[in-house]
Amino acid sequence: MASLTNRVKVLEQQPLSFMERLYLPAIFKGMAITFSHIFKKKATIRYPEEKRPFSPVFRGLQVLNRDEEGRENCTACGLCAVACPAEAITMEGAERQKNEEHLYREEKYAAKYEINMLRCIFCGLCEEACPKDAIYLSETFAPSNFTRKSFIYSKDELLIPHPINDKEGYDAARVSRVEKLKK
Repeated sequence: MASLTNRVKVLEQQPLSFMERLYLPAIFKGMAITFSHIFKKKATIRYPEEKRPFSPVFRGLQVLNRDEEGRENCTACGLCAVACPAEAITMEGAERQKNEEHLYREEKYAAKYEINMLRCIFCGLCEEACPKDAIYLSETFAPSNFTRKSFIYSKDELLIPHPINDKEGYDAARVSRVEKLKK
């Protein structure tokens, strides 16, 4: 047989000894490893009862912000949609009417705002691009579901609770946001 290099090494396989043929040393070694893991700290947690701490840079579901009076911060400028590399955000702007000053801060607002969570890569660029602090990534996981349509979140699902109608929910959402900004 001709070879391209002179590095050919012929291997000879030695016959197994009696103890190696019984495989007892290998079995005892495996059992020792298994029993050593019984006394170590477990890597898993009991999820519903215990929750693991998040990393300071964790990015979860997007949330649309409100001010203290309950008005939406989003002005439908579209910078978040342009900054999104996955093109997961779609929005349509509308003009505020005369009797809607209590709903929207600016003259223009997002009439339709949707995020496709199947496309979102949780990069945080939408949060960085927003000049009005209208969108931020919370510490909430994206829940599992069975249909693709249920992963498209509308504006109603993304808005934090109203500060007047649901004071506790609004305070909880704001506290987690403030703690995230401090870190």
